[in-house]
Amino acid sequence: MESLEVFFAGLSNFLWGPPLLILLLGTHLFLTFRLGFPQRKIGTAIRLSISKDKSSKGDISQFGALSTALAATIGTGNIIGVATAVALGGPGAVFWCWITGVFGIATKYSEALLAVKYRVKTQDGTMLGGPMYALERGLNMKWLAVLFCIFASFAAFGIGNTTQANSISALMKETFDVSPSVTGIVLSLLTALVMLGGVRGIASVCKILVPFMAVFYIIGCLIILCINGEYLGETISLIFKSAFSAKAVAGGWTGASVLMAMRYGVARGLFSNESGLGSAPIVAAAAQTRNPVRQALVSATGTFWDTVVVCALTGLVLVSSIIASPEIDYSQGALLTRAAFGLISKWGPVILTISLLTFVFSTLIGWSYYGEKSLEYLFGKKIIFPYRVIWVFAVYAGSVLNLTLVWNMSDCMNALMAIPNLIALVLLSGVVAKETKKYLWENHLEDEDSEEVPEIRN
Repeated sequence: MESLEVFFAGLSNFLWGPPLLILLLGTHLFLTFRLGFPQRKIGTAIRLSISKDKSSKGDISQFGALSTALAATIGTGNIIGVATAVALGGPGAVFWCWITGVFGIATKYSEALLAVKYRVKTQDGTMLGGPMYALERGLNMKWLAVLFCIFASFAAFGIGNTTQANSISALMKETFDVSPSVTGIVLSLLTALVMLGGVRGIASVCKILVPFMAVFYIIGCLIILCINGEYLGETISLIFKSAFSAKAVAGGWTGASVLMAMRYGVARGLFSNESGLGSAPIVAAAAQTRNPVRQALVSATGTFWDTVVVCALTGLVLVSSIIASPEIDYSQGALLTRAAFGLISKWGPVILTISLLTFVFSTLIGWSYYGEKSLEYLFGKKIIFPYRVIWVFAVYAGSVLNLTLVWNMSDCMNALMAIPNLIALVLLSGVVAKETKKYLWENHLEDEDSEEVPEIRN
């Protein structure tokens, strides 16, 4: 077991090293320029995300698809992940995390467009889509689609299930002295209730949970920024200067460098918003939308909210808190976050705890759908019920077990599932550009896509 932990820890460090980070960031930049900066339409995208397109083909509303994707995306990476980036890379990491989100909007947009463009429907009318269908139907690479689903299935049980359950149980034990077994039982029951409703049930819960948890956390951040108001100017200046100058991080952040700021900022940004990993387009394919570009725009707002807003606010809170209170130990991410929220008297830790609980639970139910659709692609509809039963039991197991090995294995699977997706994005970028030109730049967003969704036996 120990040797396995060492192996997967080493493999995780290699996979999430410079090659994959360069590939992901390079794809962000390539698609941004090739598509003519779709980020310019973020206002239109936000408007579309709260509108309904009921007459169109799909299983859930556009907002339901976005909420489910955000549920899986907004998690501990937005809180602990950003804190770790600041601790290891200095304040400049906040800038690089933010810039990754800005360019990642184009990648998330492209993923969703391909998911809708190449989706299929079952005999009962259920929509299926994602990188596996883009690879199979768009590139005739079924073998690569199979690999994507294998990696995604393992990643779902790791990063999307057991590790999330473990985070909640540890937090409940530490904060409220609740037994991990009790947390595991309650969490398993709640998960089972949500999963019984399928994608519609998941989307219904996420539409309520996601806005609440995001607003609740953002209010907490804004309160801290008001407390640290006199240091905001210095905070913003330090973040920008230290992103490009090693001298700027001397003193409080000794040992940090521009390279470290870039490395940890980009890595945490990519891990947080999941742009390029191929997970979010699986649920985007189920959305009711009249053409692929409309849902692509809606999905792109996920990266905007996750990284450009939430991660940026977290970064401002952390850096301003260190400037305001130099005695804060910033060397450990989790402790840094707790210290920052401790500025809000006795309510700070409560806000942080509730935020983490809702973030982690929403990730758990969002990823349950990704894992289900990946396994359904491999084995057909007969796998759905056994999968849901196993998923619920895995939630309990994750609550009570030590998961060091699982963390490293799921990190590896997360990285590996990105590679087939990135291949599809680059090779099908011409299709994305053509659809974008037709519907977005030629102002035909209200037009109905005349192409029929093919039916498959499942």
